[in-house]
Amino acid sequence: MSTSLFRRSLSLLIAAMIAAIALVVVAAPGAAEARVVSVRELSSRVSLVSVYSPTMHRTISSHVLHPVGKPAGLPSFYLLAGAGGAEDGISWYHHGGVKKFFAGKRVNVVLPIGGQFSMMTDWQRRDPLLGVNQWQTFYTRELPTAIDKTFRTSGANALGGVSMSAGPALDLAIQAPGRYRAVAAYSGCPGTTDPLGRLAATAIPLRGGANPFNMWGTYDHPDWIKHDPVVNAAKLRGKTIFLSAGSGLPGPIDGGPIETIGGLFGGNVLEAIARSCTANMSNKLRSLGIPHRFNARPDGSHSWGLFSADMRLSWPMIARAIGA
Repeated sequence: MSTSLFRRSLSLLIAAMIAAIALVVVAAPGAAEARVVSVRELSSRVSLVSVYSPTMHRTISSHVLHPVGKPAGLPSFYLLAGAGGAEDGISWYHHGGVKKFFAGKRVNVVLPIGGQFSMMTDWQRRDPLLGVNQWQTFYTRELPTAIDKTFRTSGANALGGVSMSAGPALDLAIQAPGRYRAVAAYSGCPGTTDPLGRLAATAIPLRGGANPFNMWGTYDHPDWIKHDPVVNAAKLRGKTIFLSAGSGLPGPIDGGPIETIGGLFGGNVLEAIARSCTANMSNKLRSLGIPHRFNARPDGSHSWGLFSADMRLSWPMIARAIGA
């Protein structure tokens, strides 16, 4: 074979290999776009939207509250659930009074069902019990893109998290700076590297039977710092920020006698921890001169009475930020 023919053949072979590699990259599951699998109309104001996540290879459903007729051009308010990810039936939809509160309001309220014990983040490794966790990708890219297309939204978004998802809501707003204009953290533990924050971020996956080191690696891995809202608080500048927590002392804000009594059996301790964590976040924002509101109540245990009261209190700020 002549030298020129050999070089030509080699060039063609290399070109073919590059094309093949490019095809594999384009077709990789993680590169695919999330898609809406189904939309079930539960009522004239509630839809159950199921979205396939190509990064997690599963379909995740969300209740979406909207005005009758699904008018186009409305903003969206995403409310994440606690440790059970709403997969346990404990959620804003069932316990937070959102259907009544948002009736008549010009906003789409998205209530995802997914992310139990995950800290709503992208995990480094697949967990034997929880499987693949890429919740940051889902909540900052896949789900909002699908909701924007399906409901023809204005593209203005806000995000709120409660209990487990409160700190992660702040982190998600930091990791995707252009996605959320406003963020609210209700009764959670912002921070992942201070003693209380690290304890919470470790205990929650453990509670679900997962290995917390599959999340961000061992404690010396930079991802623990990367996902710490307190350390990275400066990146929240320019956003509308609402923080809240009760004192841990059960009281009228918790609701009826069952909720108040329940606050004496663990809910008081959880809320007291949340109060300390949230105060730490507020202090950091204040030291940076970043405007925010911290609603520190004199009573309130870790209850839906407290969570829903603070969500309602935060709404006027959030509504202004997203044009609702």
